[in-house]
Amino acid sequence: MAFETAKSATQSIRQRLTRLYYGRDTAAIRFQFALMIIDIAIIGFFLAGPYLRDRPSYLILDYTIAAWIALELIAQWSATYPARRYLMRPMTWIDLFVLCTLLFPQWLFNFAFLRVARIWAVAQRPVFTLMLNRLGLKEQTDVVTAFINLFVFLFLVTGFVYTFFFYREDAGTGFIDALYFTVATVTTTGFGDITLPGTAGKLTSIVTMIIGISLFVRLAQAIVRPYKVTFPCPECGLQRHDADAVHCKACGHTLNIPDDGL
Repeated sequence: MAFETAKSATQSIRQRLTRLYYGRDTAAIRFQFALMIIDIAIIGFFLAGPYLRDRPSYLILDYTIAAWIALELIAQWSATYPARRYLMRPMTWIDLFVLCTLLFPQWLFNFAFLRVARIWAVAQRPVFTLMLNRLGLKEQTDVVTAFINLFVFLFLVTGFVYTFFFYREDAGTGFIDALYFTVATVTTTGFGDITLPGTAGKLTSIVTMIIGISLFVRLAQAIVRPYKVTFPCPECGLQRHDADAVHCKACGHTLNIPDDGL
């Protein structure tokens, strides 16, 4: 009897978490919005890390954030059916690695720059898309997503360059130099006043230029191309169509795309 009661209570908690994480009612939206605000505060702490790491309060904040991320990982795992789908998400493994860097900062501090990848967690919240819609930015969703991808890449590379090439400099100066180098490399400006030494530095510059320019092109495409909606064609499965499309451009099947009740 006690086992059945505990099982029923666990099932009820999981259903409530699922509704809060993936629902669209008022309570779910408020919950998701609160999580997004917390995510943004955590990202702010990560970006300020080079300036705060020598302060006594740094480890307190570090372990507090670790406890929060661990709690949210457990909650998301409980809210996702089946659990295998949750484990297949790239963001799950990024969060797990970020958690490790928080729990063992003395040994994994060199990989702390990966924490900025949690910006993707903000963009993946259902409430994020809802906010864009309410702000009248529904047609710019692809642009915002492309900009976030570029922004995350810039700070990932900046963190990597700072950690492995500018770590001997003052935290403030070293981070700014790393950011300056990254932006100059990604934009292919190449002033040459700050360069990375050795073969590792050249390889880092090559990878940064190739991926960075690809993300720039992706952002430019999102800005100039016509807005498209995600609506799978029931005949051929094509996902993207013009918002006012009547027929699928791949197979000619008649579409019934909802208007801005979407």
